[in-house]
Amino acid sequence: MIPPSAEDASHLAGVPDEFQRLWTPHRMAYIQAGPEPLRETCPFCAAPEHDDAETLIVARGKTAYVLLNLFPYNSGHLLVCPYRHIATYDQATAEEVAEIGELTQIGMRVLREVSRCDGFNLGMNQGAVAGAGVDAHLHQHIVPRWSSDANFFPIIAKTKALPQLLGDVRHTIAAAWPPAE
Repeated sequence: MIPPSAEDASHLAGVPDEFQRLWTPHRMAYIQAGPEPLRETCPFCAAPEHDDAETLIVARGKTAYVLLNLFPYNSGHLLVCPYRHIATYDQATAEEVAEIGELTQIGMRVLREVSRCDGFNLGMNQGAVAGAGVDAHLHQHIVPRWSSDANFFPIIAKTKALPQLLGDVRHTIAAAWPPAE
């Protein structure tokens, strides 16, 4: 039996077919780095030391700041982090708790304005056993939701389609964030 030969597909680039393709170039940094960098450097401690656009920070407060999740569940997925390296909510000061709450409220208002979302998921996964990807540094998730954002893709294919690039989302949210008082 003669094995089938592979057809040269270079001439097919861009030709529509039955496959849908998701382009998520921002995830390459995560894929190439692997899990090791998180063990060496806390990304939430390092982010405020760099340029806001580079680290996806959209707003800074006195004790906490807001940045885009590098691996979002939905477009506009924000994280609210204290500057201080603490692991759980009960370790936060009253001032940190108040500012995390205030930044969460502002984040919800801004996301509602710029993305016209229908609702939100808010939450903190504290500890690796609870699902925290970065379990050593407290962070609250603000995930915008739309009535049409759930389909078979995440359930069957374990894939999430994100229609905007992170830099574009960061610019839109940061531009709409009210100035600090």
